[in-house]
Amino acid sequence: MLHDPSIDQLAKNIGSKYALCVVASKRARQIIDAAQNQGFTDLPSGEKPLSAAAKEIYDNKVIATKF
Repeated sequence: MLHDPSIDQLAKNIGSKYALCVVASKRARQIIDAAQNQGFTDLPSGEKPLSAAAKEIYDNKVIATKF
């Protein structure tokens, strides 16, 4: 469960809680795939992919766009 940053803070960065769910899950999947391509079964940092994605969203490294 995410405690820091909070879901409300993350939703402000993305626009809505629904969009946050979609963006965070897609980014977490990208993080997992990148780690597996490098031969890791877990992330080298030891944190969970969803937590890593949430931190990137909070730091505005991941931005939701419409297409």
